[in-house]
Amino acid sequence: MATTIANSTQMITPFLWFDGKVEEAINFYTSVFPNSEIINTHRLPGDVPGRTGKVLTGTFKLNGVEFMILDGGPIFKFNESISFFVKCETQQEVDHLWNTLTADGGKESQCGWLKDKYGVSWQIVPNALGKLMGDPDPRRAQNVMQAMMKMGKLNIAELQAARDR
Repeated sequence: MATTIANSTQMITPFLWFDGKVEEAINFYTSVFPNSEIINTHRLPGDVPGRTGKVLTGTFKLNGVEFMILDGGPIFKFNESISFFVKCETQQEVDHLWNTLTADGGKESQCGWLKDKYGVSWQIVPNALGKLMGDPDPRRAQNVMQAMMKMGKLNIAELQAARDR
């Protein structure tokens, strides 16, 4: 049974602490993922010198998942200890998300991990990976693991080929 809290069935909401560029980030993220929308933004009042009208907080949905964002200043930075795991059905979806999130200053890492231009960590992972790594033949599963460890962006065809070696 789903519990409804504050008119939402999503009980836990990721909260992102940014140092500026909040409005830009909201617009970027909602343009990347399907079924996304900006729910609201709250701007600083007119009496804040140099920051008048800037978005202080916002709420948005990415593929139906609600997020909150704050322009809290430079006190905290993003790191890989928290990342967003994105499950993809096709290589086309992996490619689109990988290419879009690494564009304009994002950084590729390995095993499907990346940092976007804001420093937020993402894991772009095809659903096929779990199936391939779960092969009942330990040698085949190990081949998949070894191939994945050498990849930045995960490639389904290459993972399947590694399993079949």
